[in-house]
Formats: sequence, structure tokens, C-alpha cells
Amino acid sequence: MLTDFEKALGFKLEAFNYLYILCDYETLLKKNISLDQFVQLCKKKDVKVLQYRDKVLSNEQQKQNLIFLKSQLNIPIIINDKIELIEFADGLHLGQEDLVKIHKDKNIAVKLVRLKIKDKLLGLSTHNEIEILEANELALDMIGLGAYKNTNTKDVSTILGSKISYLSKISKHPVCAIGGVQINDVISNIRFNVVGSAFFNE
Repeated sequence: MLTDFEKALGFKLEAFNYLYILCDYETLLKKNISLDQFVQLCKKKDVKVLQYRDKVLSNEQQKQNLIFLKSQLNIPIIINDKIELIEFADGLHLGQEDLVKIHKDKNIAVKLVRLKIKDKLLGLSTHNEIEILEANELALDMIGLGAYKNTNTKDVSTILGSKISYLSKISKHPVCAIGGVQINDVISNIRFNVVGSAFFNE
């Protein structure tokens, strides 16, 4: 039996360190990379999941970008934070603080999110053992775990380093390593390498 996540991916999660790319629109602008160039790079690198994150464009422009990405790539497109754009994506990724804003009881928060996104994919960022154990009790499809290493783009208080492999073993959901992850990193027990700006360094 395939999970909802595996159905969206179109294959069974048997290997590790698949490629999950962050499409941060601000980064594309800074690096002068068009969405079309980004799509070509994703095809070349065999990307399995894409998360679209946008703090600059209007919701209408973001909607158009999501529609474009969906038309060009046959992979799950996850929207970061913007639950109001869920109909144009295959899933939603939330941070801990986003979830608590919805309801301080995480269980209730996830149920409320599920009412809106139905059976689309849902991911949650985690940073430590407690958050992973909490996530195990929630109706999620995957978790982000990090930060793996130091990153230039975010101020990170906890760097997990090699501890990430031990922590990921306690998750019942597939684990996506976040924070300073490189395309070719081989990290034990990690299903997905979530790569941000390092994607363009190749």
C-alpha cells in the first residue's frame, strides 16, 4: 500500500537522499534566474519534490507561477505557508510558528488545516526530539528536520549535524533534511535532501 505522499510522487520511498528543491522566488530574482531556467534545472537534476516560497509577489502572481510550475513539472509542488493558494499546489508546508498561529493545540491546528487542504500533502518543520514526537501524533505526510548545517539565508539557533540521522529514526513520517544541505550530501535515514540556494552552485 502506497502512502498519499508516495502516490503523489509516483513511486515507493525505498531509497534515501532524494532531491527536494526550495524554489525561493527572492533567491531567483537575486541570482537573475527565470522560472523557466529554474524548471530546466529541475528536470536536469531529477528533482522529486518542489517547495515554492514567495515573500515578494502578490498572491495573483504567485498563483500564475504555481500554475506554470505545475504545467512544466510532473512532481509534487508544495506551497510554503500560503494555505490560501492550496488549490494551485499539491501540498502545504508549515513551520512550527505557523501551526501555532492556527491553534495553540497542534492536534486541533492540523485538523483545521486538513479541513482546508483535504487529502493534499502536509509537511511540518521540526528541530528537536520533542517536536518530532509531537509530529508522530499528527496527520502529516512528511516532516522537515534541521538545521543540518549552518546556512547563509537564515539565522539558525540549533545545528543538528550528524545527530540528524539519529533523530530521523524516531520519526514515523518521511524526513526531509533542511538547512545547509547540498545536492550530493549522503545523510543516513534521510529520505529527502532539501536544497535551497546551493541548487544553483553546481
